[in-house]
Amino acid sequence: MHNNLHLSKLVYEQAKVYGERTALMYRDYDLDKWLEISWNKFAATVKRVSLALLKNNIGVQENIAVFSQNKPECLFANLGAYGIRATAIPFYPTSSGPQVVYMMNDADVRLLFVGEQQQYDVAMQVASQCNSLQRIIIFDPKVVKSQGDTISTYFDNFLDESDENFEPEFQQRQADASFDDVADILYTSGTTGRSKGVILTYGMYHEGFRVNHLQLNYSDKDITLNFLPLTHVFERAWTYWGLTEGAIQAINLRPMDVQKSLREVRPTCMSSVPRFWEKVYQGVLEKIATSSPLQRSIMTKALKTGIHCWTEYTSKGKSLPLTLALQHKLYDKMVYSVLRKTLGLERGNFFPTAGAQVPTEVENLIHAAGINMIVGYGLTESTATVSCNVPTKVITPGSVGRLVDGLELKFGENNEILLRGKTITPGYYKKVSTTAESIDPEGWFHTGDAGYMKNGELFLTERIKDLFKTSNGKYIAPQAIESKLSVDRFIEQAVVVADKRKFVSALIVPNYHLIEQFARDKGITYGSREALCQDPSVHQMIGERIETLQQDLANYEKVKHFILLAEPFSIENGELTNTLKVKRKVVYERYAEQIDLLYEEAEKNFGHK
Repeated sequence: MHNNLHLSKLVYEQAKVYGERTALMYRDYDLDKWLEISWNKFAATVKRVSLALLKNNIGVQENIAVFSQNKPECLFANLGAYGIRATAIPFYPTSSGPQVVYMMNDADVRLLFVGEQQQYDVAMQVASQCNSLQRIIIFDPKVVKSQGDTISTYFDNFLDESDENFEPEFQQRQADASFDDVADILYTSGTTGRSKGVILTYGMYHEGFRVNHLQLNYSDKDITLNFLPLTHVFERAWTYWGLTEGAIQAINLRPMDVQKSLREVRPTCMSSVPRFWEKVYQGVLEKIATSSPLQRSIMTKALKTGIHCWTEYTSKGKSLPLTLALQHKLYDKMVYSVLRKTLGLERGNFFPTAGAQVPTEVENLIHAAGINMIVGYGLTESTATVSCNVPTKVITPGSVGRLVDGLELKFGENNEILLRGKTITPGYYKKVSTTAESIDPEGWFHTGDAGYMKNGELFLTERIKDLFKTSNGKYIAPQAIESKLSVDRFIEQAVVVADKRKFVSALIVPNYHLIEQFARDKGITYGSREALCQDPSVHQMIGERIETLQQDLANYEKVKHFILLAEPFSIENGELTNTLKVKRKVVYERYAEQIDLLYEEAEKNFGHK
C-alpha cells in the first residue's frame, strides 16, 4: 500500500493496518538470534519518545542528533522527533570528536542520542566543547559511563520520562505538521573541505516515496536488510520508503556481519554500494580459480551463458530462444541457484545499488547469476534517487537508469547534470552563499557530476571537480580508471595520481591475503608486508593484471606505474570519508614523497613514459 502520509504519522497509521505483524528485526548478540518488533510495539515506543522529548522542552523544528550505528532505537528516536515536528540530525557512527563538535555547534543541538560505547566515549570527550549540549541519551544499556558524568541517561530511563500530560501538545503538533517542515539535516561527509548540512523536508521524502513506488515493485511482502548506515541518504530514504510500504526492516547492526546476516535473514531486497557487489564478483572469481578443472569449466561456461543471456536478450527486453532458454535453465539449477543460496539471496526481489560507478563486468555477472541488481544515481541533495534502472524497460549496462517521474534534468557547462523538482533540497543549513553557488536563480541544482542521455537512459562520465589535467594537457577522469582496477580480486583499493603529472600512476592497496598466497605458491620469501609489496614478482604480476584491465583505455589514460601500499586507506587515518569515499587530498599529502620518487625514477629510467 502506498500511503499519502506525513512521516510524523506514518508509524501510527501503519500500526492500525498491521498491528501485531513484524515491522523490525535485529540480531540480539547476547542471545545470538534475531528478535522481532511488531508495528504496535514500534508505534508505542515512538510515541513514548515523542512525549519524553516534549517533557524535555524540545521545540517545533528544534534539532536533535542521533550518533549511532544502525539500531532499532535510531528509528524510534528519529520518528519520535518527527512526531512533534522536531528535526533529526544523524551522525555517522565513525564520526570523530572534531566532526561531532562542528555539527553539534552548527545545529545548536541540546539533546544527543548515542549508540554504543565508542560513540558515548567520543561524545563525552568533546561534551565541554559542544556549547548547547544538555543531555546525552544512551541506547545500549551495556555502556559504561565515565566518572563524573552528570548529563547522560539510558534510553529506557528516558522512555520513562514520557508524560501523558503532554498529550494535548502532542496532538496539536501532529495537527500542525506540514510537508514544508524540515525533517532531517544530513551533513555530507565531504571529500573536500567542511561538511555541509543538507536540508531534507517531509515533502521531499514524500515525493521520493511516490516516484519510487511508480517504478519498482516493493510491498509488504518484502523483507529488507538494512546494511548501509542510516545516516546515508540512500539507506535512510530507502528504509522510510520500506516502512510506508509495510516491508519488514531487518537491521544489520554491524557492517562486518552483513554476509552472515544475509544468510540468516535471506532478504528479498537490500540497498548497497557497488563495492559490496565487487566483493561478490571477486568472491565468484576466487571460487572459480580454486575449483577443480571440471567444476571450473562448468562454472565458466555457466557464467558465459548467463552473461550472454543478460546482455543480448533480457536487458533488451527480448525473450530467450528455446535452446538458450533450456541451457540457461540447466545452468541455473547447477550453478546460479547455488551461488544465490550461498549468498543468502535466493528469495531476491530487487537490489538497488548506487554511490559510485558499477563496473560493467560486475553488473553483467550479478545479472547472469539471476540477481536483480537495480543500478541508480542520486545525491543527498536529491533525497537519493535521481534515476534508476526500470526492470520493465531496456537496461544498458553502464547506465544509471531512467529519470524518476516529475524530476527535471538538463545539462549545463561541461555537460554538468542540473536538476529541478520536488525531491531537490531547498539548500544548505545556515549556508546562504554555498546554497547560492549550488542552486541557481532558476532553481536548478548543480550536481558537480557530468553525464549524457541516450535513448532515455542517463550515463555518468565523471565528477567535474575530480577531473585531472596531466602536464600534457589531457583530461583524466580518475574514478572511471579506479573502478576498472578495483574489480580485480588482487586489488582492494586504487587511487589514481595524474594531476599536473606527465603520465597516470596509481597507489594500490592489494588484497594482502591473495598476494601472500601468490608468494607462497611462487616460493617467494619476505620478512614483512612492506617487503612483499616491493617484491619484483608481485609487482610484475599486479602490473600484468592492470594492463589487462585497462585495454580499452586511451594510452594517456592508462596507469603506467604504481606503488603497492603496505596498509589500507582507512577512516581512522582520515583518508576515507564516513561513506568510504577517498579523500584524495589527504592521500596525496600522506604519500607525497613516494609519489614524487615514483615520477623521478620513471623519468630517469623510462624517459617520459
